[in-house]
Amino acid sequence: MIKTSKLEIELLTGPRGLWRITIPGSGRSHVVAPPALEIDGRKVSAALADFRPAGPPSRPFGAVTEHSFVGTLAADPSLSLEAAFRVAEASPVVRFRYTFRSARPARMTKSAGTDALTYLALSLAGLPLATEVRLSEFLDTVHSYCPSARPIGPEQFEAGLALFGPIIVAGDGGHTLLVAYEHGSQVPDAFLEYRLDRGRGAALSAVKGNYHAGRPLSPESPYETIWFHLAAADCGQDELARAYRDFLLCHQSPNAASRKPYVFYNTWNCQERDKWFNGHNYLDAINQPRMLQEIDVAHRMGIDVFVIDTGWYVKTGDWRVNTARFDEDLKTLRGRLDGYGMKLGLWFDPTAAAVSSDVAARHGDCLQVRDGKPVPPRAIWETEDSHTMCLVSRYADAFADELIRLAEQVGVRYFKWDAITQYGCEAAGHFHGAEANPPRERAECYAFEVVRFMSRIVDKLVARCPEAIVDFDVTEGGRAFGLGFLASGKFFLINNGPYYFNYNLPTPPPGNINMFFYPGPARTWICRAPLDFDKWVPSVLLLTHYFPDDPESSRMVNLASLILGQNGLWADLTAVSDEGVERIGRVIGLYKQVRDDITAAYPVRGGAVGGSPEVHEKIAPSGRGAICVFAGARGSYQYVSANPVSRNFWASEGAQVRFEPDGRARLGLTFTAPGAHIVLFGVEA
Repeated sequence: MIKTSKLEIELLTGPRGLWRITIPGSGRSHVVAPPALEIDGRKVSAALADFRPAGPPSRPFGAVTEHSFVGTLAADPSLSLEAAFRVAEASPVVRFRYTFRSARPARMTKSAGTDALTYLALSLAGLPLATEVRLSEFLDTVHSYCPSARPIGPEQFEAGLALFGPIIVAGDGGHTLLVAYEHGSQVPDAFLEYRLDRGRGAALSAVKGNYHAGRPLSPESPYETIWFHLAAADCGQDELARAYRDFLLCHQSPNAASRKPYVFYNTWNCQERDKWFNGHNYLDAINQPRMLQEIDVAHRMGIDVFVIDTGWYVKTGDWRVNTARFDEDLKTLRGRLDGYGMKLGLWFDPTAAAVSSDVAARHGDCLQVRDGKPVPPRAIWETEDSHTMCLVSRYADAFADELIRLAEQVGVRYFKWDAITQYGCEAAGHFHGAEANPPRERAECYAFEVVRFMSRIVDKLVARCPEAIVDFDVTEGGRAFGLGFLASGKFFLINNGPYYFNYNLPTPPPGNINMFFYPGPARTWICRAPLDFDKWVPSVLLLTHYFPDDPESSRMVNLASLILGQNGLWADLTAVSDEGVERIGRVIGLYKQVRDDITAAYPVRGGAVGGSPEVHEKIAPSGRGAICVFAGARGSYQYVSANPVSRNFWASEGAQVRFEPDGRARLGLTFTAPGAHIVLFGVEA
C-alpha cells in the first residue's frame, strides 16, 4: 500500500484489476484495469498472480517518492510486470509506468497487423461531466500549438469513439478523475488513443509505432512503457486542473532548471532583421564585437540567459566554436556573461552532422533513411551542408556526449534544439525496427521513439550538468508536442507566428515571409493566444519571445505579455534607446521580485485576446503576483481581482489601485491609446 495525504494506492491480484486509487477520508476509489499485450501471437492480460516490492522506496528528486512492485502474470508465470509509481505528499497526481519481462525468449507480435497493446482501462460511470483536453492542435491562425477542451457526450460513448487526448477529465461536480499519457504528436496523428465503450469505459491503447512486430522480450530486453498520470480528488474540474498544473511544474521532471522563470534573449530575430531589413546574411551579426555589445544591453535590461542562435559553430555535428567569429570556446563572451551573472545559451539542430564532420564519419550507419535511401545532405543556415542523423540510433549517445562537452568545456547552460520533425527515419538496424519490419512500420516506430530518445539525451546531459536547460523548438507543425518531452525539458513555442501564406497573402518582395516581427501590439495578440495552455501547462514551459522596441506604447504591451510567464525577448537590442533600455530594466527588475509567485499562480482570464479589456491575473496564495490588462480601444476600465493581494504594489502610469475590505484589489485603468497596464503586487518599488 502507498499512502500520502492525497491518495492511497493498493496493488491487486487476479480479475479485480491491477491497482486501485482511493481518496483518503471520502473513500472514493477507482480501479485501473491491467494492461494487455500480444506475445508470440496470443493475447495476454497482465493481471497478477502475486506481487512484491521490487526494492525499497526511493527519492528520485525533490519531494517525489518512487515505489516499485513486481509480480508474476496469472496467465503465464514466465512473464512478469513491474509497476513504478511516483507520488508527492501534497499532490493528488500519481505518475506511473510498467515494465514487461519474460523469463524465456519471447516476442511482441501484431497478428492483426496493428499494435496489440492496451495500457490501462478505467470506468467513468457516475462521472457525467467528461472532457477531452487536447494539447497539440496546430492552429494556422496563430501558427502555433494551442489547447482544445472538448466535452465528451453520452453519444460518443455509445458510438465507441476514440479520443486523442492526452488528458481526459471526468467528474460529477464534487469529485473528479483525470488520466493522461506522456507522449507527443500533432492532432490527428495519434500514437495512442482512448477507446470509449457503451458502459462509459475508457481504454488507453496503442495505435501505431509503440513497438515493432517481433520485438524481443527477454530478461535482457524488457519492454518499458511511457509514463502515465492518474489523479482523483473530491473537487471540481478547475480545482483538479490547478493541482495538475502544479504537478507538471513541481513533480513531473527532475530537471528543475527547466521550470525556473529566467528571462531569455535570443539573437535570431536580430539575424532576421539584418537579413530582411538591411540586406545582409543571416550570420553577419554573429560575431564577437556585436555579441559583446548585445550582452551589455541585455544585462542592463535584466536578461538572465543570453542565447546565440545559429552561426556560432564551424560545422554541425562536431559543434566547435567558429574561431573566425569568436575566441576559442567563447572565452571572452563567457567572461562577460559570468561577470554579469548571466547564462550562455546556444542553438543546435540535433539531427544535423556536416558532411565533413568527424561525428558523421564515425556514425555513417546512423544516417536517416527514407524511400530506401539515405536522406541527401541539406543546407544549414549558410554553413556546410549536413547529413540528417537518426536520433533513435547509437548516434543519440554521441550527440548527448557532445552537449556534455559543451556544458563542461564552454559553459553552455541552455540548449535550443531546432528542426526535429517527428517523422524521419525508416532504416533497419537502428533502434526502431529490423529488416523483417516493413519501412512504414519502422518509420512509425521512429516517430514514436524519437520522443523518448530526446528525453533520454536531455536526462543524460542534466545528470552531468544539473543547471542545463533544453528547449525544443515547436514553432512549426509536425513536431512532437505533448506531455512527454516536458518530463525533461521545455518548449520554444512561437517565433514570428503566422507567415503571409497562412493568410493566403502573397509574399512581398524581397521574399520575406514573416508577418509578425514588427513593433506594435499585433504580434502580442498572436503570442498571447496560447496562454490558454496555462490552465493545464505552466506558461514557464512555453517560451515565447516579445519585442523590446521603441516606442513606449509597443514596449509596454510586450513587457506586460512577457511577464505572464513566456519570459522571452528578441530583436535588435543595440537599436533600443537608452531610455527604453532603462525602462525595460526597471520593469523586469520589479517582475523578478515576484516571478516565482507568478510562475506558481493559477491563471485567471477575462476578455478575448485583443479585446477591451483583456485581463490576465496571476496572483499566488501569498497575494504576490501580477495583473496585466490590455485594451484595443482608448477609454477607462475597471477590474476587481479574483484573489486577495499584497498591499505593496507597483503600477504603470494610468493604473490606479484601491483595496476592497476582503483584500482584493480594485483597478481603475485609463488608456489614452490602445496599450497595456501592469500592476505588480508584493514588490518593493
